[in-house]
Amino acid sequence: MAVKIILILSLLCLCTQFNEVKPLNILGLFLYPGKSHFFVFQTYLEELAHRGHNVTVVSYFPRKEPLKNYHDISLAEKSEILQEVFQIERSYKTIIEISLFLINSGTENCRTLLGDENVQNLWKTQANFDLVVMEQFVSDCALGLAYKLGAPVVGMTSHLLLPWHYNRFGIPYNPSFVPCLFLDGGTKPTLYQRVERALFNVYFNVLYKYMGQRVDQNTLAQYFDDIPPLEELAKEMKFMIIYTNFMLFGSYLYPANVIEVNGYHVAKPKPLPEELRKFIEESEHGVIYVSFGSMLKAASTSKDKIEVIIGALAKFPQRVIWKWEDNTLPGNPKNIYLSKWLPQNDILAHPKVLAFYSHCGLLGTTEAIYHGVPMVGMPIFGDQPANAAAVEESGLGVQIQITELTTEKLTEKFKTVLDPKFRARVKMLSKAWRDRPIPPMDSAIYWTEFAARYKNFTFRAAAADVPLNQYLCLDILGVFVLIFLGIIFVFKSLFSKSKKIKLD
Repeated sequence: MAVKIILILSLLCLCTQFNEVKPLNILGLFLYPGKSHFFVFQTYLEELAHRGHNVTVVSYFPRKEPLKNYHDISLAEKSEILQEVFQIERSYKTIIEISLFLINSGTENCRTLLGDENVQNLWKTQANFDLVVMEQFVSDCALGLAYKLGAPVVGMTSHLLLPWHYNRFGIPYNPSFVPCLFLDGGTKPTLYQRVERALFNVYFNVLYKYMGQRVDQNTLAQYFDDIPPLEELAKEMKFMIIYTNFMLFGSYLYPANVIEVNGYHVAKPKPLPEELRKFIEESEHGVIYVSFGSMLKAASTSKDKIEVIIGALAKFPQRVIWKWEDNTLPGNPKNIYLSKWLPQNDILAHPKVLAFYSHCGLLGTTEAIYHGVPMVGMPIFGDQPANAAAVEESGLGVQIQITELTTEKLTEKFKTVLDPKFRARVKMLSKAWRDRPIPPMDSAIYWTEFAARYKNFTFRAAAADVPLNQYLCLDILGVFVLIFLGIIFVFKSLFSKSKKIKLD
């Protein structure tokens, strides 16, 4: 009897060591109609529901099957889903065009959000939420809705930080080593690339402020008359959960409220379709996997570049699996398996898949490092150039620019990543990437719940509130300049007096 009492008391004491997690009422606002983005967030939102939280999700991607604790407010019929919309080409012209497209998409999504009757019911009925989680991408409109609902906010990304994120979190942006959206150079840019980054950083911030944020502020004013400036609301976010990891991207000067959780979307591999499984397992020399993601229209690639790629792949004994929107390739090579859709994570998990030729979207790059598959990266737009640089700098693979694509250069890139020594290095990198104190999903969930438990605390860095002249130390520089000028004045006065005395 005494033993039972001691055991019960021990269990009670043990239970008190854990944080009490009460079910939360959580609103998710994911307003970008890009499938590749929501694919990351959906895994996280479903896990919140699995852990007992009541989750209401506003998005363009409602679930096809019901899930306990998960409730959709669908915007699916109000906008076209962005898939296979960008051409495979790179130039300053395409950077400008895509940036304008994304910012305009953000302002349109704001109008769609606020015009939806089900969304309007949230504020009209004064719905009570413990927390709002939202994507931080090309619109801050959702911050205004969260303000009206009186709930703390956790921001999320499926990529690196964007140029307008740095100031609001007090993170220093230095073009000497911090990658910039759309641009090459990684953490070791040339002088030309540093100048390029400095100019485009100003461009992106001005574009976002005046063509994005200001428009969203006016849209919100049509529904509410008391929304503070969106940039002020952005600084009030409790945490930013970003989809990066230092083993891939290196070390950054992130404050405590910016949490890295790269990898939580990677699922346990499922059995491959029979035809695809046989194609892989019957390959004597292994397989090269080729995919340029869901946003790029691979079939739009110019015929000469496709012939370059096919010519390089033909030099190797490996079979090829290629995500391709058409039914055939030029020359119809027999060793290439074509499909408009492929189970990418399941393919990369197979031990006979030896290399991944990719545009370096972050989802595919994450799956490659998880499974230890070397990459040949050919970035096109968005965060892909920064991801490709990280792939090369971390040792996960090599990169080639589409502007320099030739059969000879691409062949050399494949030779590099197919070398057994290179593959062994990638396997070690994969092991280190997965070696963490807690899994990335647990980390994302923990800090989400933490934000709700301590919503009256502010966790942002002091740098986010420092005036620009102090942040750049211009006031300190001014003091030193005044002291220097004062010393010169004193010495000049003394010299003039001594000279006058001598003359007297």
